[in-house]
Amino acid sequence: MSALEVGQVVAEKTYPLTRDSLVRYAGASGDFNPIHYRDDVAAAVGLPGVLAHGMLTMGTAVQPVVEWLEGAGDDAGVLGWVSDYQVRFTRPVVVDPTAGAEIAVVAKVGKLDAAAGTARIDLTVTAGGQTVLGKAQVVVTLA
Repeated sequence: MSALEVGQVVAEKTYPLTRDSLVRYAGASGDFNPIHYRDDVAAAVGLPGVLAHGMLTMGTAVQPVVEWLEGAGDDAGVLGWVSDYQVRFTRPVVVDPTAGAEIAVVAKVGKLDAAAGTARIDLTVTAGGQTVLGKAQVVVTLA
């Protein structure tokens, strides 16, 4: 934990989402709500377009932290594990039929607790230049 400092960026990554991504996620999750694949249905309920599943967005957003904890494939070993993860959904991710969407994630150390052996990692998660998850915080227990 001594190598970590509050404010330190520990991971930063951008993930593309396509309509194919939404179909695959729907199959894996069982969430076949048509707002996630039909433009006409999304428009009929007042949405700006087909939306990525909230849990897909949430799961994608934590991935850079998981990769960082796993040492991103180096020989250093596992740094720790995710012991808590919470977000507030602030804006949907609209997935264009042609261009898709990108979810950008910056993971920064927000708080260190040496006594508990944990760190709070604050996530900034954006799509189309707008924040899509608010108060996205990952508590990691360090090995």
